[in-house]
Order: sequence, then C-alpha cells, then structure tokens
Amino acid sequence: MKALQLVAVGAFLLAHGAASAQASYPTKPITLVLGFPPGGGADAVARPLAEALGRELGQAVIVENKPGAGTTIASTFVARAAPDGYTIYMAGVSHMGPDKVLYKNTTYSASSFTSIARWTRTPLILAVSSASGIHSTKDLIDKAKANPEGLFYTSSGAGGAPHLAALQFMNATGAKMTHLPFKGGAPAVQAVAAGDAQLTFGTPPSIIPLAQTGKVKMIAVTSANRSGSFPELPSIAEAGVKDYDYTFWFGLFGPAKMPPEIVNRLAEASAKVLGDPAMRAKLAAGGNEASPSKNAAEFAAWTQAEAKLSTELTVQSGAKLD
Repeated sequence: MKALQLVAVGAFLLAHGAASAQASYPTKPITLVLGFPPGGGADAVARPLAEALGRELGQAVIVENKPGAGTTIASTFVARAAPDGYTIYMAGVSHMGPDKVLYKNTTYSASSFTSIARWTRTPLILAVSSASGIHSTKDLIDKAKANPEGLFYTSSGAGGAPHLAALQFMNATGAKMTHLPFKGGAPAVQAVAAGDAQLTFGTPPSIIPLAQTGKVKMIAVTSANRSGSFPELPSIAEAGVKDYDYTFWFGLFGPAKMPPEIVNRLAEASAKVLGDPAMRAKLAAGGNEASPSKNAAEFAAWTQAEAKLSTELTVQSGAKLD
C-alpha cells in the first residue's frame, strides 16, 4: 500500500510539474521556421508577426529560414523537432498532404504536425493579357468553352497555388485551358504581359506592378467574396462561378503531440497580435490579409478540409517534383 501511495504521489508531482512548466511557457526564445528564402513574401508575414509575438509572449521569436526542395526540408525539420513549443512553423497547406503527392521521398504526413493558428488568408488575382480581349470572368469562360485549344494560362510552377487555383476554376466552370508552367510568379506574369499566354492566377505582389503599367488587366479575385485589399475587383464566385473559393494562406504549426496548454497559448497570442490595427495595416501593405482563426480547434478542422481539397487538386495536376 505504501508503495502504491509513493507511485501516486510521484505521478501527481510529475503531472503538477508538467502543468507548471506549460503555464510558465515560454521560458526561453522560440524558433519560427520558414521553408522559404529570406526577403520573400513569406518573410513579409513572418518577421513582423514574430516580433509582435515575442512582445506578447515575453520571449524572443527568432525567424529561421530553411529553404529548399519546395519547403520539404523545413517541414521535415519541424516534424522531427521536440513538441515543446520552442520550434514552430509558419507554412501553408503543402505539408498537410500535397507534398506526399509531389515528392516521393517525403517522410512526414499531416499527422506529423499540430495545427495552431491561421495567420493570413489572401486571394490570388485572375489577370489577363491586355491584348486578350477578355474583360470579365464571363468573357473568359465563354472564350474557353468556344475554343478550348486556344487559351493558355501560366503559373509559378506545377502543383503550386496558382496552378491549383486554375484547376479548381476549370473544374467549377467546365472550361478547358492549357497550362504553361514557369519557375516563379514573376516570369509567369511577364509571359501574360508579353502576350505569350492569355491569363494567369497570380499572387498580388506578382500581378500588381504589371497591372499598374497596363501590361496586364486584373479582372477578379479568387476568394469567395471581394477582398478588402482590392475592393474594386469582383470575386469569381460573384461573377457566377458558384462556390468558387481559393486563397493562399499562412498558418502556425508545430510538431505533433504538442501540449494543449502551449497550443492554446500560441493561438491566443496569435489572435491578439493579428487583431492590432497597426499589424493588419502592415500586412496589408505587403498584399496579405490578416485572418486569425477563432481557436486552435477551428484551425485544425479548417486545415483538414484545405488539405483534402489541395491534395485532390495536386493529384489531378499530375505534377511530380522528385
């Protein structure tokens, strides 16, 4: 009986110690991993949010760029890290399923990660060549159906967000178009500006400079509703493509099996800093829209739905990036 009592006391102390450690989290700097190179669009989201999170949490949040192999290097690193909240990951949906389709040697899956909080959600822009004669989403659908061999769309690469947005558009409308992949968003949009293709689904930073000079024309956004950043542009759904909704987003993840108390601490801190008008304005200046999830549970459910759709579209794309 005495031995059992000692075991029970020991278990209580361990549990109490773990709870205390979680309650005091964080007690040292946190590393925020990115799968993209420094200076890009991901940095424009991660670095201001890392600085603000550091102030909110009382410990520095240090951004560590681990680019390469389509973010799989960073994803693998995070999946293998200790689930103690000191290694966290800003990413989109690729590591939640699509990477398993694109890369044959991927060792992680969606279950290798903990979903914590959505940070930003930004529409792509449907842009057309100024010489295309296309002035609206309806024009595009009509031309694609009338001449399915005659329309070409560009993307930043097979299996990327612009490619998947176009696939979803064709699935929703029955339109047929030919894909011309490029190595990056800038050359993809340049090809449309030059008249080598009629259209592209691109990120705002890729599209806006050429739209401002009149070389391409923005005709719609891919989100379900109009974007606060581009209120003059109708959504594709608004133009008659029922239920069409595609957005490029970043969220916060960690390794699998993170303690709920730490997950909730990070989720609550994220929601607080994203609610700051100054932060929302800073993100908007880079073409990103703050979109905090209500809590970690909501984000986890949302990422599962996003992963299912993106994985299905990736399979459809036929892309393989060994």
